[in-house]
Amino acid sequence: MAKKRSQTKARQPLPQDGEIPVVGAREPCPCGSGRRYKACHGRSASHAVTELVQRPFEGLPGECDWVALRELVPAATVELTLEDPLPEGVPSVTLATVLPMAWPALRRDDGSVLIGLQNDTSSGDISRDLADTLQRALTADPGTPVQGRRAPADGPRLQELLDSEGAFEPVVHSGFEFWVPDSEHATPEVTASLERANAAAIPTVKLSGVDAAYWCETPDKNHLRWVMPHAEEQLLDALARLHAAGRSSLGEGTRLVGSFRAHGLTVPVWDLPTGVTAEDIEKPAAEFAERLAAALATDAPLTADERRARGGLTNRQVTLS
Repeated sequence: MAKKRSQTKARQPLPQDGEIPVVGAREPCPCGSGRRYKACHGRSASHAVTELVQRPFEGLPGECDWVALRELVPAATVELTLEDPLPEGVPSVTLATVLPMAWPALRRDDGSVLIGLQNDTSSGDISRDLADTLQRALTADPGTPVQGRRAPADGPRLQELLDSEGAFEPVVHSGFEFWVPDSEHATPEVTASLERANAAAIPTVKLSGVDAAYWCETPDKNHLRWVMPHAEEQLLDALARLHAAGRSSLGEGTRLVGSFRAHGLTVPVWDLPTGVTAEDIEKPAAEFAERLAAALATDAPLTADERRARGGLTNRQVTLS
């Protein structure tokens, strides 16, 4: 017969401090029950912070570019504008795809803040995790990185901290030299991390004539990956109409090969011949955007050929997030 747990070990209410305490899963629960956190209040806290947010960047200026920088672009930065004035001693806040040693954030010696976008996050809401990292970076000591943690379930999201009217203008870099403005004084660890990152970076260019389209160069062929804001079913129908009509390519030798989902958005992908540069694809991409707009405005039922084309596109679709 199992022993009855004493009343002193029963699950007690947590202190009303307005936040879920951040403790290790195997540590004693802060409620004083004597049980491990994961077996006590950690259960409800885990559920509260891990529910997946399908479109974490929805409502932010440049949602499609947020997705691209999170999933596609090796090296890029964006100057962020906060809703409230920056604290004294913080001249700027910059979003970066990756930081040295995969730090979540860094407060530089001059007080400026860098936030890493491509880090693993501890909950199902990337926006809340990044907002928590940002808030801690704003008050960190200059010259120190900010470590990762589980964000409080009731903490703010980026949508609450960033200026909803602010511009979101990514600058794509050929490498990660933006990590070290003063390379002569970089630590050996940062220098080694920089060299590894530069060696692995795929050359990438953001097209200027259309939104959130990124050309990249690989050894065998080049690609265009274009993050689109349209509803998935509507977009797939439109792509199928164009594909069936032979109007889905971006010029000779190019081919729409499928798409993937990332953070609630759909990203069509084209294969391009090795010799086709980002500049070469600017005009064809702008012309395709016009064809796509017309196809999106069509609500007629798909023909048999269009249904087959749609099936092919759907079969080649994968989900990244």
